[in-house]
Amino acid sequence: MKTFCGRANPTTGAMEWLEEDENYDYHQEIARSRYADMLHDKDRNVKYYQGIRAAVSRVKERGEKAIVLDIGTGTGLLSMMAASAGADFCYAVEVFKPMANAAVKIVEKNGFRDKIKVINKHSTEVTVGPDGDMQCRANILVTELFDTELIGEGALPTYEHAHKYLVQEGCEAVPHRATVYVQLVESKRMWSWNKLFPVHVEAEDGEKIIVSPSEMEDCPGVPSVCDIQLNQMPSSDFTILSDVVTMFSVDFSKPVRSASTSYRVQLEPVKSGKAQIVLSWWDIDMDPSGMINCTMAPYWVKSTSAFQWRDHWMQCVYFLPNEEPVLQGEKVYLTACRDEYSVWYKLQKARGKEENKAAVRVESPVCRCQAHLLWNRPRFGQLNDQNRTHQYIKSLTKVLQTDSVCLCISDGSLLPVLAHCLGAKQVQYFLMLLFFLKFFKANNLEDKIKIIEARPELLTSSHLEDKKISVLVGEPFFTTSLLPWHNLYFWYARTAVTSHLTSSATVLPQSASLHMMIVEFQDLWRIRSPCGTCEGFDVQTMDDMIKNSLNFRESKEAEPHPLWEYPCKSLSDPQEVLTFDFRKTVPEYSLSAEGSVNLLRKGRSHGAVLWMEYHLAADISVNTGLMQISNEKGNCEWNPHCKQAVYFFSSVIESETLSDLPSAVTYAINFNTKTGEIAMDFKL
Repeated sequence: MKTFCGRANPTTGAMEWLEEDENYDYHQEIARSRYADMLHDKDRNVKYYQGIRAAVSRVKERGEKAIVLDIGTGTGLLSMMAASAGADFCYAVEVFKPMANAAVKIVEKNGFRDKIKVINKHSTEVTVGPDGDMQCRANILVTELFDTELIGEGALPTYEHAHKYLVQEGCEAVPHRATVYVQLVESKRMWSWNKLFPVHVEAEDGEKIIVSPSEMEDCPGVPSVCDIQLNQMPSSDFTILSDVVTMFSVDFSKPVRSASTSYRVQLEPVKSGKAQIVLSWWDIDMDPSGMINCTMAPYWVKSTSAFQWRDHWMQCVYFLPNEEPVLQGEKVYLTACRDEYSVWYKLQKARGKEENKAAVRVESPVCRCQAHLLWNRPRFGQLNDQNRTHQYIKSLTKVLQTDSVCLCISDGSLLPVLAHCLGAKQVQYFLMLLFFLKFFKANNLEDKIKIIEARPELLTSSHLEDKKISVLVGEPFFTTSLLPWHNLYFWYARTAVTSHLTSSATVLPQSASLHMMIVEFQDLWRIRSPCGTCEGFDVQTMDDMIKNSLNFRESKEAEPHPLWEYPCKSLSDPQEVLTFDFRKTVPEYSLSAEGSVNLLRKGRSHGAVLWMEYHLAADISVNTGLMQISNEKGNCEWNPHCKQAVYFFSSVIESETLSDLPSAVTYAINFNTKTGEIAMDFKL
């Protein structure tokens, strides 16, 4: 049996469906899973263990047998905790087959074969009765079904079903309850991930301002949460407008309702400002008394001594439909609406006592402007980055003449508008989105920029009205790109339109380079590091399974991560490893580089980080990776609008204790021009 997987093809700029071995999906799921991260989450594991012990004790004190239902068991860890805490029997439910198989092995290896039954089903398909999956209903419900938003993985419908069909009334639940907290803030940085700010362009005939269409200004955006490591957001990047308040809580020991609903709280702003963002996180009480608490609160809310790094649960950023001015001490109502899987927010002024609570229901936001569907949050941030835009303006000013015929190749780009503002005679743009027609219209450019609805390889001279292109521009940025070098699609598109260029045509950027640096991560290494034992249980089977899946492809792959969220220090100098000359067409042969990088600082070499730099014109470039190494310790600052590529060294996966630290890392990097992919190999 074969499975089809979507992959970006950097040579065509399109998503393609490739036939893969039937195991490929499993391996991807396991290799990219956060299982290792959860097993390394000491705080979570300890609190779960304490909560489970307490729940088993409470049931035993009532003279009952302790029968546990563990939904989403994963490795079987929570069931093994229950069995070793004295539970009489555990039903461990896991829908993902390879994981259920691993759980069976792990349970057996730890000697709990007689106490734990692994059921490979979705919990809603589990049957109860003499011939069922479970002999009887459970009196202890243990789950770990949460994501950063708490309910995004379907925790509510799962609990609702379990209470109806799988557990006894008045059962114990671990966790016992979850509470969602909110705080209102103003933040130009975060708001720039949701709206397009005006762009100021200094042209020869005075300043021009590029604005976004009114549909975009008024658009509520999309309801999908923006989940980030808020602990990496400096306090100087936001202004707190309210205290932290409890938005809602869910008691998991009682029947749970998953139907859509809303909650409302009154806030008294502690400062005047523009309410733009709702920051949110949750905590879970493992016991009814709330003594065993596991919290996701960010650094300014709780003391750092209790800080636990984790990547499977972070914090949420919600964008209000519009920014609302608030005054210190003047009360406002914040409404949270939710369906089964997501939450969204609305802010209203308090209008005296006759406020009609029933009228508060808010429909799920729907993007009306298309921009929120076209651009993700980092892309909004990138387009709002004034320094970056200025580099393009500076380089366009150098290359554009009054008679320039300009063609832009990039997805959802402002470059055609900039080129027109800076005096290009004719601007053409490849794209097929209604949104950009509105955008051009808002700036009175609908008849100034010609949209070509064809792929670059299908471009004909009639599209160009028999003119030749004198300036070819790109950021480059393409929505299908996952890894930094996937934007090299620009080079392939440039090659496809060669016959339409004048002999002296300018290509901007003129070239690109791939850079690399060896780093030690503060925490990110945990997502790929084996666990061995977790709270005294042997989970080696899981480590082997992850390692096996990572090695499923002959060559290991780099993976994209937004490194501004994941602190690391450089162990080597950054190094340029490959260059790509856009003034020439893509060569037939592969480009490769071999060499070695000296390690200048002591530390664990967790991996290599790779990124692209685009050389727009002489001495003007745009960097998608390392912005600077900020001190002698080697702490790095990364471009916050791009994901960098991380290649984890196998020593992280094998967790060797390196007694003698390596002094250099050798590398071999190959860019296959036929596929547009980069293969790499490193040796410590």
